[in-house]
Amino acid sequence: MQHLQDILRSQKHQPSAIEVIRRCIEACFDCAQACTACADACLAEEEVAELRYCIRLDLDCADMCMATGRIVSRLTKPNRLLMEGALNACADACRACAEECERHAAMHAHCKVCAEACRRCEQACQELLRVMS
Repeated sequence: MQHLQDILRSQKHQPSAIEVIRRCIEACFDCAQACTACADACLAEEEVAELRYCIRLDLDCADMCMATGRIVSRLTKPNRLLMEGALNACADACRACAEECERHAAMHAHCKVCAEACRRCEQACQELLRVMS
């Protein structure tokens, strides 16, 4: 994500805020990838019916993370309410997905990895919300 860092550094924001923004964007995109891969891995499991809700949350979370990462990436004149709404929704999606994946983590390594990515993204979104306050 070197290009992201270069672009963010060119923006006229506080360096500390830029670092929080960068971590949030990277966490969102990383989480989206982890959730997509986890959903796919769940589909390959023998007991796929037991993982149906997990797959659903993985896919919902991936979509929310991608959208939020894209919204946060656009720093020119953001709409504060929209940004806060996206960050809150993303944190909620990540929390729900992490909780579900944690239920399956003992049996499925992909769920453990996904839960970790979700928790990291949830924290990054909450950190950016605090900086925006």
